[in-house]
Amino acid sequence: MSSEITLPVSRDDIAAAAKRIAGWTRRTPVLRDDRASFGLAAGVPVTFKFEYLQHTGSFKPRGAFNTLLSSNPGSAGVAAASGGNHGAAVAYAAARLGHKATIFVPETSSPVKIAQIRSYGADLKVGGARYADALEACDAFVRASGALPVHAYDTQETIAGQGTVGKEWEEACPEIDTVLVAVGGGGLIAGIAGWYGRRIKVVGVEPEGSRCLHAALEAGKPVDVPVESVAADSLGAKRTGDLVFAIAKENIDHVVLVDDGAIRNAQRMLWQRLRAAAEPGGAAAAAALFSGAYKPAKDERVGVLLCGANVDLTLLDGLAKNGP
Repeated sequence: MSSEITLPVSRDDIAAAAKRIAGWTRRTPVLRDDRASFGLAAGVPVTFKFEYLQHTGSFKPRGAFNTLLSSNPGSAGVAAASGGNHGAAVAYAAARLGHKATIFVPETSSPVKIAQIRSYGADLKVGGARYADALEACDAFVRASGALPVHAYDTQETIAGQGTVGKEWEEACPEIDTVLVAVGGGGLIAGIAGWYGRRIKVVGVEPEGSRCLHAALEAGKPVDVPVESVAADSLGAKRTGDLVFAIAKENIDHVVLVDDGAIRNAQRMLWQRLRAAAEPGGAAAAAALFSGAYKPAKDERVGVLLCGANVDLTLLDGLAKNGP
């Protein structure tokens, strides 16, 4: 990366976010395991970061708390559009900090995530076929009410908050050469890439049917894409953000694509071999490694982020029983 380029979120911004959210979020653990445990060729161990053990079952509270603690919501409270995980995080952070929350989700949001959002006392609005529909409804509500919008992925506060994952990961595992990170709208990978820069290889993973960052990097700018994937409720953004793209084009090595079958297989393997309950989006990064979509060198030290666990456990049991 050229030293003359100034990115929207810096390492200093991420370090400040880490101090701001300390005590409100969890420092999540890592686990090193033999590649052979997952049917891969022998080599150095693979390292998993269990970010799904974060409050609300995903990485999202990091950005939510950083946004709310950096702002001063008024009596109208906060509002967010989400496939589910971001909404749960904003609802949780708002409840902890004493703010009203109004959350908009599409009809594709899973019952598990809908129930979770309601459990935090948020006013939940369900409507529209995709995340983009929920975002449009949320934007209209913000204009009418004056609520503070908390974007799922494309603000400096959100990206800096998510970037604290990278800071923790490096402190725990300074030896890592490459990290695999699932991409929805791109706030998580933008934050992690904002922390690491080009010091290691940051690789994005998207479903074949929902590839907004992959398409943006090909086109040289954010573009709209169709969204059809088993992981659409968490990796279902129609278009990546401008701030995300500015970071991605400089600091992300590349994006690999995985099909829905590989994602389901990764869910099954993580459950069978780690007892890690990963939702489809949370298993996507592992799917890239397990399926061979990303092929590490023998001595390449790879980290895999398991970023979301809001999944129906009966589904995991069914996958485990029906799979190989």
